[in-house]
Amino acid sequence: MIITTTPTIEGRNVRDYKGVVAGEAILGAHVFRDLFAGIRDIVGGRSGSYEKSLREAREIAFREVEQEARDLGADAVIGVDIDYEVIGEKGSMMMVSVSGTAVILE
Repeated sequence: MIITTTPTIEGRNVRDYKGVVAGEAILGAHVFRDLFAGIRDIVGGRSGSYEKSLREAREIAFREVEQEARDLGADAVIGVDIDYEVIGEKGSMMMVSVSGTAVILE
């Protein structure tokens, strides 16, 4: 399945719009409480464990988008938007959400 942030796919026409699809993944409090508490220790560097957690959350959200699109009979998702939000009491959780438009291509 083609999943793209662009509104069109070069060389392909959209035959049918199936609707908006979305996927979300929420990372628990322990990951981001530790991240924000330890940010002073990471300044100037990268935290591989937190990057891995964010990557996994993004992959989960993309899998949900793809599955929802397949369930609608789509073969592509266009106009994809990826958002990262801090949610929960005192910003204790991080949500990764992905949404786009499921389409059938010619």
